[in-house]
Amino acid sequence: MIHFVVHEEGDGVGVVVVEGVKAGQELTGWIMQEDKEIRVTALDDIPIGHKVALRDYQPGDTVIKYGVDIGRVVAPIARGAHLHVHNVKTKRW
Repeated sequence: MIHFVVHEEGDGVGVVVVEGVKAGQELTGWIMQEDKEIRVTALDDIPIGHKVALRDYQPGDTVIKYGVDIGRVVAPIARGAHLHVHNVKTKRW
C-alpha cells in the first residue's frame, strides 16, 4: 500500500495520500519520476494531503516539493515528522 507520493528523488517531502496515518506507523512512499518505493516511520499523526519529511531539517533550510522551493523551515523537523505551516513558512512574504 502506498501511503505518500514523492515527485522526484531530490524532493525532501512526500504528500500523504491515505487517511489515518498515525505516529509510529511504517509508511511506504512512491517516488513517481524514478518509479521506486521508499519507507519512513511517521513520527506524528499526519492528515491526508499534508506532508511527511523525508530528511531532517534545521531552521533556515529550504524545503523542496515537486522540484520546487516551497518554503523556509522555522523549527527543527525530523525525518518522518509532519511538515506543515507550524514548521515551514513561505518565502514570498
